[in-house]
Amino acid sequence: MPKGYVIAHAVVTDPEKWSQYVAKSKVALEKYNGRRIVSGGKAEIIEGKGTARNVVIEFASFEDAKSYATCPEYAEAKKLREGAGTLDITIVEGA
Repeated sequence: MPKGYVIAHAVVTDPEKWSQYVAKSKVALEKYNGRRIVSGGKAEIIEGKGTARNVVIEFASFEDAKSYATCPEYAEAKKLREGAGTLDITIVEGA
């Protein structure tokens, strides 16, 4: 079964508020056994608009990745992120 990935591109405008979201989102991450394989760090935009802050989270399956992103625990975390920046999230199936 192919793995599933959550790929997120963020622009953070309020780091303190954003850190509360990240801390709370770990509840959902642990529930679905997600593993952050990219989390911030050095980035260089080579082509297109891109963002400086990127996150890739690996899950055992596409279904687990989707469940993580749509579960009640993650919805609670999202509320803490309001007004702290913007986030684009895509769920993809691995090869």
